[in-house]
Parts: sequence; structure tokens; C-alpha cells
Amino acid sequence: MKQLRIPGPTPCPDEVLKAMAMQMINHRGPEFVATMNRATENLKKVFQTQNDVFILTGSGTGGLEAAAVNTMSPGDKILSVQNGVFGERFATIASAFGADVTPLKFEWGQAPDPAAIEKALAADASIKTVLVTHNETSTGVTCDLKTISKVVKNAGKLLVVDAISSLSSINLPVDEWQCDVVISGSQKGWMVPPGLVFVSVSQEAWKAYENARMPRVYWDFSRAKKSLEKGQTPWTPAVSQIFALDAALTMILDEGIENVFARHIRIGEKTRNGLKALGLKLFADEKHASNTVTSVQSSNGLDTKKVTTIMRDEYGIVLGGGQQKLDGQIFRIGHMGLVSENNIDDVLTTLKAVLPKAGFSGK
Repeated sequence: MKQLRIPGPTPCPDEVLKAMAMQMINHRGPEFVATMNRATENLKKVFQTQNDVFILTGSGTGGLEAAAVNTMSPGDKILSVQNGVFGERFATIASAFGADVTPLKFEWGQAPDPAAIEKALAADASIKTVLVTHNETSTGVTCDLKTISKVVKNAGKLLVVDAISSLSSINLPVDEWQCDVVISGSQKGWMVPPGLVFVSVSQEAWKAYENARMPRVYWDFSRAKKSLEKGQTPWTPAVSQIFALDAALTMILDEGIENVFARHIRIGEKTRNGLKALGLKLFADEKHASNTVTSVQSSNGLDTKKVTTIMRDEYGIVLGGGQQKLDGQIFRIGHMGLVSENNIDDVLTTLKAVLPKAGFSGK
């Protein structure tokens, strides 16, 4: 494989892979404590928060479940903002534990409208919590979380944010935007293999925790907090991934988070402009296009499945396909974490040669 350009897992730097290959240590010993404390403090810098931040062993979806069971009770009224696969998944998790979820659906490829969220909250004062996906990788859309946060907090509601594919690549100042629970996953812009989930918890979220009655053991934030006071985790952690995270965070902070955000903006724009120059049609509303993943829709005879197959089998470049109702309708290019302008130049040059083979009759 020459390039992995899917929306996660993403490529890992050599320094991260080397760290992950280190020999095991005692996860209750002083070496691990030092690593865990350092990684946690560095995570807070990237989250831009003074809130509690926990490193949990699991996938991003596990983090969504953790957010639900630690802040909600069966029967709680929840507003779920949905404009793609992962917004819907978040709602499914909350519903499975007994929350009374009201979906607020937006067209896939479009960003959620803050005014519509404000209207929905005004129409039902019993809503306690709002679920928002900051960056919807299934469609390549980043929502206006800053404005949505103002709407939600002005209404006095708890704001829970899926930032799995945005945080570390797209600016999300957790404290400034008053986000109560924010979830991210190691396999995205953090440049770490799958296996870790990061969750920040505000004081308002801790108040919700005190009243939350959904069952929880493995994901219990209180257990995580008590263990972290000793530099440990309540359960056996993914030690190798934490080694990797420690190395990746050093790289991110050495580059500077503002520089990381700027790099993703440049590369996102380069990707979109390059695709349009090839005559391709972007799927996401460009006003809200993601800087970590770009979606391209079928047009002018283009077979999106052929594109991804030929790119992978003949050129070693792995792209993402569409999910659920977008299967066969779009393909996606991931550009988060370990990615450079040269990587995108290579993808675009190769794509130009592949398009005619995949039925494209455009430019």
C-alpha cells in the first residue's frame, strides 16, 4: 500500500510506531504513571480545556456510549442533531439505554442550521441534552459548533459533542465554546492506531453525572477520575497505544496546534480545488466542507466503486467509499493527521489517470 487516505484509521508516523513497539511495563508502576500524567496534560492542551480529560481504552463509539451513560437517565429528553451516519449512531446509543431521543434531521451533505436547533429547543423545554457531531465524516461536513454551542447554552442545556474526527485537526476550543462532554478517538487526527478514546467532562457534565441513572461500570467517569488521581486507569489500559499517544502528542505540540489547524485548512482547500479542477463534483456544501475528509459524488458517468477499486489495486492508494444510503454514490478522501501537500498531489495526479477508467466523461 502506497497511501492510506481514508477517514480513519489514518497513517501513523514512524516515531509513533516505534513507541508502540516498546516492551510492556507495569501499568500500576511509576513508569506508566509518568506517561499517563504527561499524556493527559498534553491532551488538555489540544482540547484547549481545564476540564477533566480521560483516556479510555475503546473505540470512538465506546466514547459515545460513555458520554450517554454518564450524563443521562432513562426517559431523559434528548435532542439529537443528525446530518449523517455518525449523528444517527449517537442517537441509537442513547436510545438503547432508554433515553427519549428526538431526532432533528438535516440533509446529508448540509450542515445543521443553528436556528433550527434553537427553534426545536424553544418548542420543548423538557429537553435536557443536545447531541452534536462536530465533523460528520460520512458526508465531509463540519458544523458551526461555535454558534450551535451559544444556542444550546443560552437555552440552559447540556452540550455533548462527537469530535472524533475533528479534535486535533480542526479548531475546537472546548472551554471557550462551553462544550460539556467532548469525545475524540485515537485513530483519526491524533496519528495513533485505533484503541483509545478521549473524553473531556465539564463541571456542568459532572452535575448531570450525579443524577444520571443509566447503567455503567466499564465507562464510569467517576472510576476514571479516581484512578487518574493516582496516574492510573480503573481497568487494564491499552498500554502500547498510550505509548503511541504520548509520542504523537509530543509531535503535535512541537508543530504547534495552531500550525496543525492551519495545515489542515491548506490541505482541505487544496484537495477540494484539485478535485474541482478535474471536473469532479463535491458532495458537501463547500461553506461547511470538512478539512479532514472530502466527499466526491458520482457525476458524468463516474462509478465511485470503480474509482476506489482501481486506485487501491493498481496504484496502492486506498480511498473511502460511501456509507449506508451513500454507498456507491460518493467516494471520500481522508486528509487528517499525518498528511502533507505532496500526499494530496499524488492522490490528485493518480486520480486524473483513473477517472476515465471508471467511466468519467467530464473534464
